[in-house]
Amino acid sequence: MVAIMTETHASASTPTKRPVRQLLAASVGNAVEWYDWYAYTFLATYIAAEVFPESADNSLVPLLSTFAVFAVGFFMRPVGGLLMGAIADRRGRRAALTVTILLMGGSSLLVGLTPTYEAAGVLAPVLLVLARLLQGLSVGGEFAASTTFLVESAGPGRRGLFSSFQYVSTTAGQLIASGLATLLVNTLSDGQMNGWGWRLPFVVGAVLSLVGFWIRQGAQETRSEEQRQAPRPGLLEALRRHPRESLLICGITAGGTIAYYTWTSYLPTYAELNTGLGKSDALLAGTLSLAFFGLLQPLGGLLSDRLGRRPLLLFFGLGFALLSVPLLHALRDSFAVLLLVQCAGMILLTGFTSISAAVNAEIFPPWVRAAGIGFPYSLTVALFGGTAPYVGTLFKDLGHSGIFPWYVASLCLLSSLVYLRLPETAHKELRR
Repeated sequence: MVAIMTETHASASTPTKRPVRQLLAASVGNAVEWYDWYAYTFLATYIAAEVFPESADNSLVPLLSTFAVFAVGFFMRPVGGLLMGAIADRRGRRAALTVTILLMGGSSLLVGLTPTYEAAGVLAPVLLVLARLLQGLSVGGEFAASTTFLVESAGPGRRGLFSSFQYVSTTAGQLIASGLATLLVNTLSDGQMNGWGWRLPFVVGAVLSLVGFWIRQGAQETRSEEQRQAPRPGLLEALRRHPRESLLICGITAGGTIAYYTWTSYLPTYAELNTGLGKSDALLAGTLSLAFFGLLQPLGGLLSDRLGRRPLLLFFGLGFALLSVPLLHALRDSFAVLLLVQCAGMILLTGFTSISAAVNAEIFPPWVRAAGIGFPYSLTVALFGGTAPYVGTLFKDLGHSGIFPWYVASLCLLSSLVYLRLPETAHKELRR
């Protein structure tokens, strides 16, 4: 651990000398992190059947319990954003990125080894909750450190492009998780999936974390010599000295996170619950739309470097405020319709995801940038993104599934009001 926490003393002058290697170090590790995180979502129905006891009165209880654990993991993300962000600000971005990927690998392995409820009783859900808490800690820290690392690695006029690789790699991880889940569902029997098939992706994730760890060892530190020599910021320094900026990140993120988790994670399950679409068709539609989404990200980043951040944010926010309800109400028991709805949402969503890392990094000064981004961003994601699958399933359970699309649209409208007053930062020099 001492070696991990030791910062390289190489100068981090702007821009870094090896931008492609910087992108690779951030992107591969980030993809592994998010593969581990999202595998849980795509395999939720199998985890529910094996880890939680069934209810004689309501068949949705195990699934609700599984999504509740999904949400609980999100509430460790602000803690991870604060702690790992502080490590990134005090000891360097690379040190924090190294810790987060090792933590994710260990917690993913724990999910894969969680016993069934039949075999271990209440210990099974307890271990699952513990694993998700550790994953939440890792993911919260990963976003704080990798966001800062990517944007600080960018050359002049390229922060939007570099920022977009945050979600290129996130989507790659999610795509691998979705693709592997789809492959297993289509090739294994129900008995095999329930017995051991759902565990395989988590064991694979633990192995991939070691690959990401190795790649990140060659990354160049982006924290400048001036920052390294400056007094170390306190744990809550960003919140204490920059409360307005912290609230601004919450407002920017609220609509983005509910739209993102609804469209990229929950929509296949939402379609299953509300239209009767088959599980394999829902997963395949999700996988194809994710591939489309990943390809859009660099285009959005490049566009923001030319036009600015605010036009893209407004395109996203107002688009979802107006179209969330008709798009979700258009879903039918049809693979083609689900795919079209998902792809339409992905186009709008790119206005937020492709530039969110740049927007966040451009708000805070460098000495508290990672922790300043990590805590308010992760807290907002926990409140609105992590609860999206649970809220959507709960509305269905209560017989009011039609309310959920309005919930998504309302949050996107609120964020749009923040975007209208947001100062343009695309063409300003990044504070270092």
